[in-house]
Amino acid sequence: MKSSKLDEARFLAVLQRVLPKTIQDPHLANSIYEQVVTEVRLYKSLDSFEKFAAKGSLPDAQPATVEEFKGQLAGNFGEENVVVTPKDDGKAVSVEIALPDHIVNTEVKVVAPGEEEDELADAPFIPFPVSLPNDPSLVWSLARKENLGPDEAVRALANIQEEFWSTKKGQKLQRDGVDKSFAEFITNVPAAALSESGIKRYHKDPETLKEMNLVPTIQAQPVEF
Repeated sequence: MKSSKLDEARFLAVLQRVLPKTIQDPHLANSIYEQVVTEVRLYKSLDSFEKFAAKGSLPDAQPATVEEFKGQLAGNFGEENVVVTPKDDGKAVSVEIALPDHIVNTEVKVVAPGEEEDELADAPFIPFPVSLPNDPSLVWSLARKENLGPDEAVRALANIQEEFWSTKKGQKLQRDGVDKSFAEFITNVPAAALSESGIKRYHKDPETLKEMNLVPTIQAQPVEF
């Protein structure tokens, strides 16, 4: 995973350096670069979705759940390019994504909470509270897979945040004036982007860390008769 990110970064850096040397028109060179970046991010989003479709699931096929899921996909691929249709048996949803050169058709399972398959149950979620260095008393209630170490989860969360702000949804939020902050990221990031890396968002809003003061124990006095 790390090597693919490095290769992508190197490729884009080389492209950005080479284009101005081979194309005299700076506007044309910049336009080509932006289109390549868009394509790279598009197929990166597709790769993430296909991994989720292979291992992940929706909790139910209710209209609100399906609409939220479609909105998450629309943030990456464009609303006009995504069609999500629940299956008649309620056990899956069909997903159609129109890409520039082909159409992707796949299904995502519907699995009610508590009915996950055995291989998923082997690594249950455990509490993963997160705070920022500049405000350690403000805690986000997240969860991580038990087989995902805390340091790994932190690195995964940082990578997801970086990728989110590069998606269409992240770019649109920035254009709308939304701060590029952790609070906005954890509120708006699709659940599928987190679950793919073994992380779950329990609550979108942080809570202030509470300090509990223990009630002093009253010592019993001996009674004399």
